[in-house]
Amino acid sequence: MSAAPRLLVMIHGANLDMLGERPVEHYGTITLRALERLVSDEAEDRGWQCLCLQTNHEGAYIEYVHDYRHGGALIVNPGAWTHYSYAIRDALELVTCPIAEVHLSKVDSREEWRRHSVISPVVSFTISGRGPTGYLEAVGRLIELAEGQAGEIGPRSA
Repeated sequence: MSAAPRLLVMIHGANLDMLGERPVEHYGTITLRALERLVSDEAEDRGWQCLCLQTNHEGAYIEYVHDYRHGGALIVNPGAWTHYSYAIRDALELVTCPIAEVHLSKVDSREEWRRHSVISPVVSFTISGRGPTGYLEAVGRLIELAEGQAGEIGPRSA
């Protein structure tokens, strides 16, 4: 019997280690540790493993993407890098497994500069503004994609 695939690698970027202290109206009250536990439990309930990573350093984020580019699936939330980091986008283009871009807040109704994601065109799908529930939805959709139950893996269409 083979080991379960490592689903998640769930990679969080800049300032997401400060969840629980960031503005409640955008991010709620959940801490990063609580969010990681929630996602890990959901993945484990579905027979997958979960690895949670966070960094405030763009180069380290890119290294995480490189390290897990051929894994089971990725959940990414680069934080503010979402809106301008072509280096992270380039790293995500190398990924061969399904990728979900997930944001706690509804970024398309926030400040103008947050409304554009350079990441979205290279991920399988994006979920925004659903709080922690969006992460749970991503787990289910990613597992379906990775197990070949929900169609072809690839960038979402514009």
